[in-house]
Amino acid sequence: MREENNKPEYKVRVGNMDYILLFTIVALSLIGVVMVFSSSYYTAGNNTNLNNDMYYFFKKEIVFVLAGFGIIGVGSRIPYQNYQNWSKIIYIVCMVLLVLVLIIGTATNGAVRWIFGIQPSEVAKIGLVLVLSDFLARHKHILDTTPGFLLCLAIIGIPILLVTMENLSTGIVMACVCGGILFIASPRIIYFVVLAALAVAGVAAIIAFGDPFRMERITAWLDPESDVLGTGYQILQGLYAVGSGGLFGVGLGQSRQKLGFIPESHNDIIFAVICEELGAVGASIIVLLYMIMIWRCIKIAIDATSMYGTLIASGIAIMVGAQVFINISVVTNTIPNTGIPLPFISYGGTSLLTFMIGMAIVLNISRHYREK
Repeated sequence: MREENNKPEYKVRVGNMDYILLFTIVALSLIGVVMVFSSSYYTAGNNTNLNNDMYYFFKKEIVFVLAGFGIIGVGSRIPYQNYQNWSKIIYIVCMVLLVLVLIIGTATNGAVRWIFGIQPSEVAKIGLVLVLSDFLARHKHILDTTPGFLLCLAIIGIPILLVTMENLSTGIVMACVCGGILFIASPRIIYFVVLAALAVAGVAAIIAFGDPFRMERITAWLDPESDVLGTGYQILQGLYAVGSGGLFGVGLGQSRQKLGFIPESHNDIIFAVICEELGAVGASIIVLLYMIMIWRCIKIAIDATSMYGTLIASGIAIMVGAQVFINISVVTNTIPNTGIPLPFISYGGTSLLTFMIGMAIVLNISRHYREK
């Protein structure tokens, strides 16, 4: 864990933001707009509840992206240190929203995840990054002791448990992010060997003794052809899309699997449409953009002028990496099917704006540099 002197030997100056990171944000967001339209126009155009408006999701996604760019423009200029003053309030707001969604939340596809038009679990992801980073920065030696480590686990464990009750995939992402931040800040590796074992045991218990549908997903993952019209349907349709794309794809807008075969192809499974239309080459370019984004976040974390900045940038990098890995792994049936959006590309306002907020903060961290 990096130590900070009360009187640093350098001055902190504010300069230009990391334009490479900004480029990846803009590029992925614009690709998202194009792919949301390409993957949704058939479904929207044949949906009477949406007035057969083929541009329905496209228009909403444009609004989300423009709002996100506004957040980047404003948020990248707000000194990231200011968020330390709001940590307790951020934590309380996240906890209240997570409790309320269990009480009065609305269900989508059988899962209660929405309240007041937002998805609290998405808000809680960025909220926990800010809160945990602030707590560790203020108490630099708290992880030197077992009681201190357990206190940190209690702080993050309650909101993660509340999320996991209805959204296992997002709970796993939050656990990865918080675990990564603790790993960066902690001098004791043994904590994380135990923590990893407990996490695996916890997920196994949730799958085994929780909603039977989760066990059905495991079965479908192992043998999707055992129920081609049920639990294995989406897996197989996604794999058909990925496989039919070949090297260069069938062409933008020419996907066949999005014509009613892949359910809600503009959401979590959008990477399958990308593979079909743009091929392995197009999909690889998108993965490369994510890799560049994560690399720049890690570099910003290393160069940050404070522990607080280092932990925030690291947490955002882990959050992006974890979601990209899970989403692509689900589409390719590498791991059991679970719903998690592809950052900046999948349709959805709450997810997109949450990542925009995170990137705005990281861009502001990148503007601060040491002058000896």
